[in-house]
Order: sequence, then C-alpha cells, then structure tokens
Amino acid sequence: MDGRVRTLIRMPVAFFLLAGVATACRHATPTPFPTPAESGLNTRDLIDPVAQGEADDLNPVNQLAAAAERLRKDRQQKLSDQSVSEGGTASKQPDRNILCLSGGGSFGAYSAGVLVGWSERGDRPSFDVVTGISTGALIGPCVFLGPKYDAELKQFYTTVESKDIYKVRRFWGLLDESFADTSPLAKRIDAFISPAVMQDLAQAHRDGRRLYIGTTEEEGKQFVIWDIGAIAARNGPGDRELIVKIMLASSAAPGFFPAVHIDVTVDGVRHTERHVDGGVSQALFYRPPYVAPDERSNVAARDLAGAKVYAIVASKLYADPEITRQWSVNSAGKNVSTLIYAQTRGDLQRLYTVCLLTGMDYYVSAIPAEYQMSISSADFSPVPMTALFEEGRRSIASAKPWRTLPPGIGVGESVLTRLLSRDGSRRDSGGCAGCDCEVRD
Repeated sequence: MDGRVRTLIRMPVAFFLLAGVATACRHATPTPFPTPAESGLNTRDLIDPVAQGEADDLNPVNQLAAAAERLRKDRQQKLSDQSVSEGGTASKQPDRNILCLSGGGSFGAYSAGVLVGWSERGDRPSFDVVTGISTGALIGPCVFLGPKYDAELKQFYTTVESKDIYKVRRFWGLLDESFADTSPLAKRIDAFISPAVMQDLAQAHRDGRRLYIGTTEEEGKQFVIWDIGAIAARNGPGDRELIVKIMLASSAAPGFFPAVHIDVTVDGVRHTERHVDGGVSQALFYRPPYVAPDERSNVAARDLAGAKVYAIVASKLYADPEITRQWSVNSAGKNVSTLIYAQTRGDLQRLYTVCLLTGMDYYVSAIPAEYQMSISSADFSPVPMTALFEEGRRSIASAKPWRTLPPGIGVGESVLTRLLSRDGSRRDSGGCAGCDCEVRD
C-alpha cells in the first residue's frame, strides 16, 4: 500500500485521539479539597491508626521477617551438617554470585554508580551469572566482563543526553509505530559490541559464566531470555549484529521506541519476530549458575545453598507521590507507572522466596526513598544522572549497602488499611465514606 494512503487512513485515528484528550481536559472534575500530593504529603505516610493497628496486629511485619530468617538459617545448618564428610571436614561449595539488573531508563545511572563504587571498594565479585532487562541490558555486558569496562559504564550514564539515545518524531509519531527513533542508541550499542568485546563475551561463556538478556516478543506477549555469551561464542555470520539487536530490543519501551525485528527459522521457514522491552514482562529475572551436563546428576553440584543473589533496582521500591493532571492520557500514564512499581516489588518478593527455599543469600539495592528525583526515566540529562550515579556510589560505600528482606517487610511498608471515620459516620462531602488519618511516624 502506498505510504500516503496509509497516512490518510491513520489520520482520523490520531484526530479522534487528540479530540478525546481535549475533551478530557475540558471536562475534568476538580476535587473538592486539595489532594495529599497537592499539599506536599505522601499517601504512604497517611494511616488510619485503628485500621492499620488491627491489620499489623493480625499480620505483623517483624514476625514474618523473623520466621523467614529462621527458615533460612535452619536450611543452611542442615546443609552444613549434611556436607560433613566421613573424615570430619566439611566440603565447601565454591563462591557463586548472581547479579540481576532491573530496567529503569536513565535511572540506570544509579545501578552504574553502585557497580563502579563496588569496584572501587575492592570486593566486587566476578559474577557467575548476570541478567539484565532494559537499561539493565545495557549495563549487563559491562559488569559481566569486569571492572575494566567501568569507564565505559560511567561515561554512558554521566555524559549522554536524550539526543544521544533517541530522536522524538513529534506529531507524526502519533501516526506510526513509535514516538521516537532509536537509531542513535543503536549506533552506540553497535560501537560498544566490538570484536574485542565479542571475544571477551565468548571466553567468559567458555569459562562457564553466563550473561542473559530478556526481551518481550510483542505479538506472542512472551518473555524471551537470550544467552548472549553463547551467541558470542558461536560467532557466526550476523551474530554480533544479533547481540546489538537484542540489547536494543530489551530497552525498546513499546509505543515510545519501535520494536526490533529479529528473524527466526521455524521448520525451515523464516519468520520475523517483533521484540520490545523485557520490562513489559518482568522487572528483573533470575537464572541459576551453569552446571556442566556431566555434573547435573550430582545433587551437590546443583545445590544453590550459599550462593549470593544481588538485585540492583534502577528505581525506588515505592513511587514518589505526583500530582495527577485530570486528563485521560496523563492518568493512564501514571497508572501504568504504578503497575511497573508493583511488578518490581512482586518480582523481588518472588526472588526472595526462591532464595529462601534454596538457601541462597538475598541482597537488594534500590534508589533510597529519601533521594530527591529531578528527572523522569525517559529524560537523559548529564547533571541529574551524574548526581544519581554518585548516589549509587555513596550507597554501596555506606555501612548498610544492601537490603536483605523483600519489599513489604520493612518499616512503613505494610499495605495501607482504612475503615470508616472513627464515629462510623459518612462524611458530607460527596456522600462517600471517609476516615480520620494521621501521619505515620
């Protein structure tokens, strides 16, 4: 079909979309009183003391944390007892370290700062497994290959600007696949995945270490994990370009960035898949260390007890409050953001359960709740990104660089519970039930 014809067909769709936005703006209903965000309050700090007290009594956070810690220690003790040999000496599993990197756009500057600061601290391990999604997919190869790539990591997350990542297509983006063109990012990834990097990735894979990147196959709506080291070790025609495509696809926020086309062959027939941001499916993901085929029947070789799992989250665990502009597109965007934060917490909670059941140690670093964010994750700006990078360095150098419990088990993280107002009556305004809240200490 002629491109001009396609454009004419699409134009009414864009017209009605814009008309709907304008209508939503005109008919927005104001709230009778200021919202908490408009008054500078965070809803997470507003509690109904009666309802919250009852909920916390029935489901005490400290009790859950203590029970989880007892289970972990009991399992470690049992595994230690079982590992004592006939000669009376305990066999020791080699140190195994797994790193899971989340998505987060420009907030990846925090993850980069943690990793560079960890190298500077002198005890960053060589990771047996690195997994990455979205901005984590861009960080993954650098950290997987070791501190010698820290300079590239720092340079990317402290000097690039939005124009170095994408070009906004403005109005015509409404009529096509995406709002932005990611050719600038594709060029940067292509320059980084040099023949030398390919050789380093291949050698690490041959040594038994693994680098995985996650994407989402758009039409099938399926999460796909790519073994980057295996592709590098194969080193066939087009394999370097495939790795570039995978990294670009993993960071392709759908709608904003275009999908990346990756060819696959099914029963001798060639097809083209459309891959987008892995963060659409998962916030982060875990894979166990590699075990050679001839050792997989050995229970001890596959035992994960004592392995350390580190998750670095390029965001806060709980979103900062934001004033919602009362029009449909803004509201939809804010609620998608809420889903992403909830997904991240859910993935971290699931990872903690895996660690608890297998005896692995669990460590999490996320942007501190008190840190004042000054940019959105789609805004690449050197000054605020450098500040976020330095916050990551500060965090890893602090006395308590890691969190060892999942989200939801911590001070001020219990789910908010509300009742009617204390006298049991309904408030007059709007005729809806209300509650008398207090600011959480």
